[in-house]
Amino acid sequence: MTQRLHLVFGGELTDPARNVFKNIEDLHIVGIFPNYATAYDAWKNEAQRTVDNAHMRYFIAHLHKLRDEQSAASPTEELG
Repeated sequence: MTQRLHLVFGGELTDPARNVFKNIEDLHIVGIFPNYATAYDAWKNEAQRTVDNAHMRYFIAHLHKLRDEQSAASPTEELG
C-alpha cells in the first residue's frame, strides 16, 4: 500500500514576502500526517492560531513526493 505522508511545519520568516526562516532551530514541527486532509486541518489550526503575527507561516510538505515510488524500496524503507 502506498502511503501519502505530509509534514506540517512552520516558523517565523525574515520577511513576510519571502519563504526564508528567521531561525531554523526554532521551527515548529506540528507533525506527520497520513493524508492531505488531516495535514490541512493541522496546518489551518496553526495558521489561525498565529494569524496576528504576519511573519509566522506554516507549510505542508508532501513527503511522499521525495521518494521515487516507481522503484523498488530497500528493506529499510519497507515498514509493513
